[in-house]
Amino acid sequence: MKRLKASSGQSGIPKLLIGSVVSALLLVACGSTQAAPSEVVQPSAPFVSTTFPTLPSDAGSFRVESVVKGLEVPWDMAFAPDGRLFITERPGRIRVVDDQLLETPFAELNVWRRSEAGLMGIALDPAFADNSFVYVCYTYLNSRNDPTNRVARLTDFDGVGIDHTVVIDDIAGARNHNGCRIRFGPDGKLYITTGDAQNSVSAQAINSLSGKVLRINPDGSIPADNPFPGSPVYTLGHRNPQGIAWHPVTGEAFITEHGPFDNDEVNRLIAGKNYGWPIVRGAAGSEEFEDAVVAYTPTLAVSGATFYTGGPLPDEWVNNFFFTTLKAAHLHRIKVETTVQGETRVTVDEVVLGEEYGRLRSVVEGPDGFLYITTSNRDGRGQPSANDDQVLRMVPDSG
Repeated sequence: MKRLKASSGQSGIPKLLIGSVVSALLLVACGSTQAAPSEVVQPSAPFVSTTFPTLPSDAGSFRVESVVKGLEVPWDMAFAPDGRLFITERPGRIRVVDDQLLETPFAELNVWRRSEAGLMGIALDPAFADNSFVYVCYTYLNSRNDPTNRVARLTDFDGVGIDHTVVIDDIAGARNHNGCRIRFGPDGKLYITTGDAQNSVSAQAINSLSGKVLRINPDGSIPADNPFPGSPVYTLGHRNPQGIAWHPVTGEAFITEHGPFDNDEVNRLIAGKNYGWPIVRGAAGSEEFEDAVVAYTPTLAVSGATFYTGGPLPDEWVNNFFFTTLKAAHLHRIKVETTVQGETRVTVDEVVLGEEYGRLRSVVEGPDGFLYITTSNRDGRGQPSANDDQVLRMVPDSG
């Protein structure tokens, strides 16, 4: 397998609130809020703050290399079985690293790029070696000139993306809160995180695709075992989920999710469950809604996520959940354990990589067992250096 060269050193339908309670929902968009009405369940006090590490660190040593420089808002990454690294850039380009960054993009899509919108998620089909399918999630303007998100499929033909095919469409989009992280689960289904598209009430509407985690077959059809028959909705009540990954041992799915001004969340996904937005945040202790596994106040702007399955990096990191943060500009590690009673608890919570690289957008484990991370300093909210944006690689410190 090729290695990249561094350029430098089921439960039933949840009860949905209607009538007067829906009219009283907490409306949040773009980080600003109005006062919460009395009917809204208030979140409990934050149970994790942003003072880290909160538990003793057991991490080993490592160093960071720059693999690729000069990218424009790289949003997501995916490795092919032959070692090539596919990268999305928010303006609409899919780039490929094959030992080095190829000058010609794999594909250029006509996207609607505004603020957080544009070309975002990417995933390769589990059978990529046979079918060459590449899936992407992006924002475009529909026939009514409304920003809309869709997932489409391209086919890799001699290093060029052809045969653009829409897989799922008509997911409400907006300048902000688009979600759009896509990943194949261990069940072979395609999971899609969707934001509330700045319309918080939609996250509680079962007939809306906004503010959800969707689950579909690779061809876009609805799996027969989805929790809501005939619907792609897997979970609901999300604000802006930006990362999803599965525990290598238990198979449980975890997501990262942006809070408004408090309670950034890590949630364990359970089919058919309601995660509360905008009615509750964090761990409110309400029987109708799933509590977050861990929440952070002030917010970190949590983003891409992965579980580390093992390799040359510290053994203590194996089966740990890693996620990037934009506002806090660090790589975070937590260790999650599920008790026999089904409760999930965090036993390690620490910053692994500090603020020196700026805003961090995505993290994936490479076939070489290293962690690859994208910076997001050219997204209009960072302070780019001459090398930004970059793909970074965490490797063992040889001393």
